[in-house]
Amino acid sequence: MKALLEKIYAEASAFGKDAVLQMNKGNKAAGARARKAALELMKDLKEFRKVSVAEAKK
Repeated sequence: MKALLEKIYAEASAFGKDAVLQMNKGNKAAGARARKAALELMKDLKEFRKVSVAEAKK
């Protein structure tokens, strides 16, 4: 679970950095990276939910 949390933090940071670049500078490539990071982040958050629920049931 710790590794999953670290991965989520890293992806959230990457998303934030690229989203700001797109918003402030109009960087299209950063926008694409932000969208990709958002998809990965969504997948990992769903995985976190599964793991969290399983841990709570123990």
